[in-house]
Amino acid sequence: MLTVPIRQLGEPERAAVERILDADPYAGAQIAERVAAHGLNWWRSDGRIYGYEPRRQIESIIWSGAHLVPVGATPPATAAFADLLGAEPRICSSIIGRSEAVLDLWDRLGGNWGPARDVRPHQPLLVTDRDAPVRPDPDVRLVRSGEVDQLFPAAVAMYTEEVGVSPTQDDGGRGYRRRIAELVKGKRAYARFDGDLVVFKAELAIVTRRTTQVQGVWVHPGYRGKGLATSAMASVVADALRRVAPTVSLYVNDYNTSARRVYANCGFVSAGSFATILF
Repeated sequence: MLTVPIRQLGEPERAAVERILDADPYAGAQIAERVAAHGLNWWRSDGRIYGYEPRRQIESIIWSGAHLVPVGATPPATAAFADLLGAEPRICSSIIGRSEAVLDLWDRLGGNWGPARDVRPHQPLLVTDRDAPVRPDPDVRLVRSGEVDQLFPAAVAMYTEEVGVSPTQDDGGRGYRRRIAELVKGKRAYARFDGDLVVFKAELAIVTRRTTQVQGVWVHPGYRGKGLATSAMASVVADALRRVAPTVSLYVNDYNTSARRVYANCGFVSAGSFATILF
């Protein structure tokens, strides 16, 4: 039996949830986008939000769905969330968020949910609110609706390199292709083409009123090491700041020194550290 005040939250708690998300707009971006689109009635989306409320005020939240995402989670909160979630079978494919909370959760949940396929304990979280101090690449642009077939192989290659498994293995890639098509339709997918070949790509995977989070940054192997990525990312940042959100954020694996150098050259600064547990 739980001995701490933790409960599933609904629409009556929306203001409290938004207050916590606003306090950490980068770590809470994934949840903030879903709350803005669906509210807190879990049946209208694909997950549930639980709140930790030790003194009659919600202090921390966690999203439980395809991903497990804690926001504002103190050690007592992560202990409470782990008590609740560890009693159930794992439904998430990853745990993502601020390093301290994610690693604490994993220490507590690993015995029930392990083993993990990969643990990435330190992923620098980076943010910028201004154009890059380098010249943008004029050939980087939004992907058009008729170019999804060209973009899709590049997206599969990026995902397989980054995650370690192909997004086509479960359903032949139909679900992943739908996601790519949605990003293109929403004017959230960028690419540079050489003929029909995608040589650079990136997406605005998350959009909130406070930030947009870039994911899926990829350069074709035959075009790497030529300085293409820095000017390409500068184009993405410029368009995103002008058209989408007041800040651009992302997180990157700490061992990816070339990507970190690109983001530093584009003016991104540290906003802390993420961790990811992949199943």
